[in-house]
Amino acid sequence: MKSRFIKFISIFLIITTGFFSLASFNTVPALAADPCDASLPDPVRIANGCDNNTKDQLPTVIQKILNSIILVTGTIAVIFIIIGGIHFMTSSGDAAKVKKAKDTILYACIGLIICALAFAIVNWAVGIINKSSAASYTTSSTCTNAGYTWKEGKCQ
Repeated sequence: MKSRFIKFISIFLIITTGFFSLASFNTVPALAADPCDASLPDPVRIANGCDNNTKDQLPTVIQKILNSIILVTGTIAVIFIIIGGIHFMTSSGDAAKVKKAKDTILYACIGLIICALAFAIVNWAVGIINKSSAASYTTSSTCTNAGYTWKEGKCQ
């Protein structure tokens, strides 16, 4: 029973660490020209997702606040996993202490999963909101009037 529980926690921590490692990568597309070049007209830059004013928009500010709260909560969950592991190791076979330690680790893992899901949902929602607001500024006619072509939903 103990080995299954420890194996489950180990696998969970490896998967969680891998998820956060992959989620932290920022990929940059390989383009022949810089889509955020300052010489491009504002509607083109906004359509390409290069608006410099997004840092001041309300959804972006809310995203930063919520991500900070999620970071703190996730850190607390990891601390509780460590505390539960210490209690588990120092329980000396006392059934009540072992159960309390396992419950602490279980609830901390559930909290960590909720933090990961909250992080994904917040960033997904803000991304949708920012894309829809950028799309409302630029249309294919604005793009062609600026001397560019509208291709795959972006000015090029």
